[in-house]
Amino acid sequence: MAAVSKTRSMIEGFVRDGSFKWLLKSRNPFHEEFEEMKASPSAENNWIYELSPVANILVRRCSKILKITAAQLQDNFNQEASDAIKDPSCYARNLLEYSCYKALSVSTQVTGYMEDRKFRRLTFDMMLAWELPDAASQPTDTMDIDEGASVGIEAFSRIAPAVPIIADVIVSDYIFEFLTASTGSRLQFSIFDKYLIGLERAVKKLKSQSESSLLSPQRSERGERILEIDGTVTTQPVLQHVGISTWPGRLTLTDHAMYFEALRVVSYDKPTVYELADDLKQIVKPELTGPWGTRLFDKAFLYKSVSLSEAVVMELPELKGHNRRDYWLAVIREVLYSHRFIRKFQITGVQREETLLKTIFGILRIQALKDMMTSATPLSFEAGLMFNACDQLPGGDRILETLATTQICKSGAGTTGSSLGFVFGKSSEVNIVGDVSVGELTPLEKAVKESRSTYKMVANAQAAVDGVKVQGIDTNLAVMKELLFPVTELGNRLVKLFYWEEPVKSLIFCLVFTYAIYRGWFSYVVGLVLVFIAVFIVITRWFSRGKEVDEFRVIAPPPMNTMEQLLAIQNAISQAEELIQDGNILLLKLRGLLLSIFPQASDRFVVALVIMAVFVAVVPMRYVILAVFLEEWTKYSPIRRPSTERWNRRVREWWYSIPAAPVVLEKVNEDKKKK
Repeated sequence: MAAVSKTRSMIEGFVRDGSFKWLLKSRNPFHEEFEEMKASPSAENNWIYELSPVANILVRRCSKILKITAAQLQDNFNQEASDAIKDPSCYARNLLEYSCYKALSVSTQVTGYMEDRKFRRLTFDMMLAWELPDAASQPTDTMDIDEGASVGIEAFSRIAPAVPIIADVIVSDYIFEFLTASTGSRLQFSIFDKYLIGLERAVKKLKSQSESSLLSPQRSERGERILEIDGTVTTQPVLQHVGISTWPGRLTLTDHAMYFEALRVVSYDKPTVYELADDLKQIVKPELTGPWGTRLFDKAFLYKSVSLSEAVVMELPELKGHNRRDYWLAVIREVLYSHRFIRKFQITGVQREETLLKTIFGILRIQALKDMMTSATPLSFEAGLMFNACDQLPGGDRILETLATTQICKSGAGTTGSSLGFVFGKSSEVNIVGDVSVGELTPLEKAVKESRSTYKMVANAQAAVDGVKVQGIDTNLAVMKELLFPVTELGNRLVKLFYWEEPVKSLIFCLVFTYAIYRGWFSYVVGLVLVFIAVFIVITRWFSRGKEVDEFRVIAPPPMNTMEQLLAIQNAISQAEELIQDGNILLLKLRGLLLSIFPQASDRFVVALVIMAVFVAVVPMRYVILAVFLEEWTKYSPIRRPSTERWNRRVREWWYSIPAAPVVLEKVNEDKKKK
């Protein structure tokens, strides 16, 4: 009794000192729980001295869910946790995480747990307590436990992934960023509550669709679950394009395939299956559509596989933008990528079901976030889906490898995601829930953290690249000309040396390189040039420390009107066409020589090749290189220039005398059936 009285007197002392004034501002569950703790005869078992007031209340809630006392919960933690996790510097937060994870693993076994506002508030309050775990933590004005309280990204990323349907460690950062886009990177309960309510609606929609008779003959064998349906509203049709035929209909996505049912007068045709689970080399990408084969509207996606004779295009029209298409493209790819992941790492059994559930949960989260999307807070569907995100993140392949290893290493023990009625595998380790672990980062979290760190550098670099882009052909050419000025200047000097415009310098250059090649020093010369460039960079960085980077200045050309720009484009296209024509002529002449279409020219070509082959085979390579260098470098010297000009003229005459191999252009007539 003395200990109980001491504990009660301590709590009353907190109140007198004002330490709990933040709890007493308004009547709320924390206030009620505090009063209950103060009046409880077992006050000693309800208070852990290492924890802050908020953390104490949360641990007490968790102990009630687990049907043990807070002291028993602490004893369990002390027995099960390693010494590193029980280190005094992190003891309070790790004890809190342990309590939260244990309580959440039990709470999520109740059917429809997300319908319960107490569960939603409990999850959010766990995040609040995570930010103030130890007794030394003092609440600030921004941490008042009321409807205006908010949490940061670290608390969200440690608590939310413990409930797999709310978040996973790969995309939790993006979910938080989207939810807090309008609140200064602090998550409020009202927004979090709205998100979980949207998730519950998505779960109910999934269950009702999957339990319906839609596509039952095709789905029954694999137990497919219907994730999305579109095209049932006449104002938002889905149009299927195959060849030149177009049909409106209903588009359905399951966790294994995509189905399209063409609309007839009062019913739908038998569904066409577009497989996503099997290895059919599927390609799903954005596509343009328009009347009579024109490519005007960016509101469709293309599906192609080896099982189809021609690609299928699904158009999802909308008045503005292409969010509808982007959403479908992302969720279809998510299903496709998940099955590729399963095949690549040969995942079977419970682990395969868990992978599919991760895919389903990701799509449900996107559906909930999509309902919250506004013009001010656009939603990136790919960034919010696990497999899509890994496809884009640098090092995403390493994340998937870690995920596969984690999945395979999990035990066969399973829990039930009661709100869905699906089995969801769980590790047998007591300190791991979902993909998070008490007091430490899991290998998957470490891989994600490393990848996101690299992604930030890539994103910053890309932002810098986007910032220096300029518009207009003439302006871009001016920038390129200035950037290449050192290279062109060096090239001009080498050309002068090559044509012996300054004979003394050309002779010195020739002698130096001849000696270097003869002694076998050419590789050292190349290495010396590279070292010189490296030293230049180091010296430049040393002298520019602490100084702002000098902007690259370019004199802008006179502005061009639209007609002048079109003429410049036309001129560029004409020049490109001429280059392509010259290239084709070169290839056709070489074809004629190789196939002896023109025997006289081919005979000379054969003799030249044989002489070169013998020379290369007999003479050491060093002397071959030396001979080639001397031949090329001295041919415009004052002594050899007349003979070089005569030789070049004979070669040109010989080349021009070779006709090109004949070419016949044939037009292929394709008969396409109209349905």
